[in-house]
Amino acid sequence: MLQGPYGDPDQGRLLIRLPFKIFAVATVLLPVTGFITCIIVSLIYHYEDTTHAHCKVSNYLPSISSSVARVPERYIWRVCIGLHSAPRYLMSFAYFSFYRGRFSGQERLLSGLALLCSLAENTGLLLLTYVSSKENHRYHDNGFRVFTGSSLVHMLITCRLWYVIKRSFESAEEDVSYRRKLRLFVLNATCCLASYLLYKRHNDRCEPGVYTLFAFIEYLMVFSNIAFHFTAFWDFGSKELIVATPLIRH
Repeated sequence: MLQGPYGDPDQGRLLIRLPFKIFAVATVLLPVTGFITCIIVSLIYHYEDTTHAHCKVSNYLPSISSSVARVPERYIWRVCIGLHSAPRYLMSFAYFSFYRGRFSGQERLLSGLALLCSLAENTGLLLLTYVSSKENHRYHDNGFRVFTGSSLVHMLITCRLWYVIKRSFESAEEDVSYRRKLRLFVLNATCCLASYLLYKRHNDRCEPGVYTLFAFIEYLMVFSNIAFHFTAFWDFGSKELIVATPLIRH
């Protein structure tokens, strides 16, 4: 059972008791809703600005950085990511606790590294969200690098850990979870590589439509990342999030 910082709710006054599935859905809806809203608002109200290419070729979709850089998109995105970050940090520690109960030796070390990568991923996302490229390009770029790099490493380690889990415990649910994670990791890594190549090609050759394709692949990269984290819906679906006050002993 997922618990709050004070342990067993029977030892104190219960404050919150929430099925994990509701918690997972609410956490995922924040970035998904914010991202889709920013894209729609950018296309409707800031189309020319957000789709402008430096070499003046045809472009029909805004990149992620362009779609969240203007008002009100900037504030919509920051609010959604800010609210989403606390549950994400909680999930990092929930998975670490889960792994500690399953592993020893090398896999336990990997679970610690997965925790660090998960925390770095969320922190990098906050940095690139709250520091725009126009405000401080260096910090924004560093935040993007931390987010992307730690995200890929975290996914890779997670797939390795779940491969061991499904092989060792032979649970149908755990096998399904592993397969979902593996497919989403491959999709995300492919999108990362494709977006880099398309961005480089756009800058080198400045061909019509290439930046639009780059933006679309960026969207897939975002959604595959969110979907990967949403697999927690099945991993902890039978659990509850519980927060309680500590029991004061006299």
